[in-house]
Amino acid sequence: MAKKSSIEKNKNRTRLVAQYAGRRSRLKAIVQDRDVSIEERFAATLKLAELPRNSAKNRIRNRCEVTGRARGFYRKLKMSRIAMRDLGNKGLVPGLTKSSW
Repeated sequence: MAKKSSIEKNKNRTRLVAQYAGRRSRLKAIVQDRDVSIEERFAATLKLAELPRNSAKNRIRNRCEVTGRARGFYRKLKMSRIAMRDLGNKGLVPGLTKSSW
């Protein structure tokens, strides 16, 4: 089980990303638009830098929904390899069977 603080920090980042998504995308569009004057693009860059760092989407860490583990994460199932194996052995993951040969 991951530390409670790490899980809560990641939830806070997810909330901030949703809150600032519109503003961030508008400012990024201005910065990347070559038809806009350099002064306006620079001003947009400064405004973008003033936004909270944790409102950037790439700061969100994929974490297991069951345990909070950050590594060995399967995106499709939203869980770590260890949690998936435990649930698979109990027969709780549909379509997953234990292999034997």
